[in-house]
Amino acid sequence: MRMCFRSIIARANDIGLQGTKPSGYATTPVCAGPRVGTLMKNAARLAILFAFTYMSIAFAQTYPNHPIRVIIPWPPGQATDLAARMVSERLVPALGQPLVMDNKPGAGGTIGSEFASKQPADGYTLLAGSSGPISISPNVQKVAYDPLKDFAPISLLAVNSYVLVVNPSVPAKNVPELIALLRANPGKYSFSSSGSGASSHLASVLFNSMANVTAIHVPYKGSSPSVTDLVSGQVAYTMETVPGVISFVKSGRLRALGVSSAKRSTAMPELPTIADDLPGYEMSGWIGFMAPAGTPSEISGRLSREVRKILEIPEIRERFLALGQEPAGNTPEEYAGFLRRQNDRYAAIVKQAGLKLD
Repeated sequence: MRMCFRSIIARANDIGLQGTKPSGYATTPVCAGPRVGTLMKNAARLAILFAFTYMSIAFAQTYPNHPIRVIIPWPPGQATDLAARMVSERLVPALGQPLVMDNKPGAGGTIGSEFASKQPADGYTLLAGSSGPISISPNVQKVAYDPLKDFAPISLLAVNSYVLVVNPSVPAKNVPELIALLRANPGKYSFSSSGSGASSHLASVLFNSMANVTAIHVPYKGSSPSVTDLVSGQVAYTMETVPGVISFVKSGRLRALGVSSAKRSTAMPELPTIADDLPGYEMSGWIGFMAPAGTPSEISGRLSREVRKILEIPEIRERFLALGQEPAGNTPEEYAGFLRRQNDRYAAIVKQAGLKLD
């Protein structure tokens, strides 16, 4: 229903809100037609937008006011777990609140990742994401989350390489000897991984494919049981991160043959790259903090800045390098671009090699 401004003013006079009539006051009724109604609707929308913006800023200014939970989709002691804990320890004084580590392993990291994706987007749940469940698994199997839509990137923590290790009983002292052994005995030897679809799994599958060898895959629920059975001789070889195997290599309980990265590892510089004997082979993983999609940008931005400051601390950088991980902080926007490129890269690897993960 249309209403005239004169009627509105008359009503104001009736309830005692009359004031001085401004000069040039129109004596002809000016009615609120369609154009005025549209303006009023737009003004209402702007008011709502400003209100939400104010609330978001106010929320970010008081954040955090209670503990933050960090979901780690791997068992304690795995590379992602170690990196997340290392940075979280330094985030506590920076944020003024505890960070509670919550390990939810299983299914190559996809169980914990799915759980994190469904938590409230309020900045009080973070995911220690990694290449396996975020960049690889969605390309080789069905997962209950979209890695590019269901998470808000915060910052990378590190990139890492894998080490090709064998049980000392395996008669192979280097990569060419292992390839020759596997070719001569198709299907006789087995290899382990931290889970179907995990980065270590794809690293081994890619190696087997490029080397034209056949071996039996034995998946585990995490790196620790995978390496434990390798040490005991239940499986012949695996690809694992430096933290997971370096102590066993130094003690002689495992033999390292090469690293998966394009360059030698800073933690194990004596090892050649696998590509030295298998040209074109390269496999690297990554670890980073994420949050459920919809987390306010003010919060993810602040967390990213704090993480990047921590990664610049010399002591922290040295600890990462000692684990064979290269510190690699970035902004949420840079991280989002990185994730898109990683997704495309692994999709291409899987397609070109015809890889199928069980």
